[in-house]
Amino acid sequence: MNLPAQFSSLLPQHVWGHFATLCAIPRASKKEARLRDHIRQWASTQGILAAVDEAGNLLLTKAASSGYEAAPGVVLQAHLDMVCQKNAASEHDFSCDAIRPVLRDGWLVAEETTLGADNGIGVALMLAALEDRTLAHGPLEVLLTVDEEAGMGGARGLAADWLQGRRMLNLDTEAWGEFYLGCAGGMDVNVGSVGHPMPAPADMYPCCLVLEGLRGGHSGVDIHEGRGNAIKLLVRVLQMLGLPFELSVLNGGTARNALPREAMAVLMLSATALQALPTRVAQIEAILRTELAGVDDGLQLRVASADAEQVLSAVDREKWLKLLHAAPHGVWRMSSRLPGVVETSNNLGMVSLTPVAGECNFMVRSLADSAAEALADEIVSLCALAGVDAEIAGAYPGWLPNPSSPLLQRCQAVFAREFSAASSVRVIHAGLECGIIGARYPGMDIVSFGPTIRGAHAPGEAVEVASVARCWKLLTAILADLR
Repeated sequence: MNLPAQFSSLLPQHVWGHFATLCAIPRASKKEARLRDHIRQWASTQGILAAVDEAGNLLLTKAASSGYEAAPGVVLQAHLDMVCQKNAASEHDFSCDAIRPVLRDGWLVAEETTLGADNGIGVALMLAALEDRTLAHGPLEVLLTVDEEAGMGGARGLAADWLQGRRMLNLDTEAWGEFYLGCAGGMDVNVGSVGHPMPAPADMYPCCLVLEGLRGGHSGVDIHEGRGNAIKLLVRVLQMLGLPFELSVLNGGTARNALPREAMAVLMLSATALQALPTRVAQIEAILRTELAGVDDGLQLRVASADAEQVLSAVDREKWLKLLHAAPHGVWRMSSRLPGVVETSNNLGMVSLTPVAGECNFMVRSLADSAAEALADEIVSLCALAGVDAEIAGAYPGWLPNPSSPLLQRCQAVFAREFSAASSVRVIHAGLECGIIGARYPGMDIVSFGPTIRGAHAPGEAVEVASVARCWKLLTAILADLR
């Protein structure tokens, strides 16, 4: 197998070979067709049956190995798409450029972009299992869904009669040694209104305020850490500025399920205010850096040049800035049943304000569907008070834990045997497709696990190489045990 240099020393090579292919083929949410077609063609060379449903999901099936013909079928499940985030200075084009990771201190890292280990490693492990003729296993179905990161459209479009197996291993979690048995559900609140543009004042001058350097991260996994939200912080900066200004543009965030790392606002100021701006910006930056010390030490607030021909009307400016300043973000409630686990949260993930229109997105998550609905309703009510339209969309159910799961017991027993160590059982605040698939297939026994991934949904995402090898060993051992 001829692997790119950064993959050539990694084991097992057939797993990393598939991941190298995933790095080479762009696979943004809703744009997975090229990768899906590649996998279908590969499957045909392996004698593996492939089918695509109306939602665009890919199902690959492989007959049982010798001696396992009577074993119950197993479904392996992962998603094809990845979160596409990059640093502002990066020229990477996710529509056509390959991800170019580097190997550093036992981790495979994408320095300026997301890596796509979420969920590309899961996909690679499954393709390797289909390819390996030496594995012992019952009938295998590999379900590769689309659009997971942008709304779980693939899972929500899954037909209720497509899968035959009733035991499913999801490989979309990010902490080695942990089995996941439940996850949050969620929904989006999409907000928007038409603007009333005004000409830029002739006696004022444009400039751009840029807030950058935040860590970002996964809006479910990292929400409890108190990392900065660039949108919320920049709006606060404008509230603190103490200088009269007009607003022409406010943009921040690029993904609904990623903590916003960067935001910018184009302002119009008088000559006197413009002269005072750098000093005031430095003062505010110092305040924010003190507040976020040890959490987001890279925060920077700077002034840049800009152009502006129109500004928001005074009414539009005030309603949007007050709405965004008051809008919730972060942990809303911790679970009373699961110590240390977030129950309900919200991420203000994207905003785009111009003189002609404004829109933003909130992503609400909760282990309790009713709590997600309650928080989403609060956001809609807040928007109504501001005179801005809002709608709830894309709701998906949580995955309720089943501590007595027979599949979990088998997985834990195999883990203890293979690694001479105990595993742990967790419920994750991030959204997995398990809840949606479980609702489509009542009674399906589902467990999730995966390698250690650091910084998912943000540039610098990395996967621990050794944990991928351990995942491969665990997956193959579990498949051999399920008979």
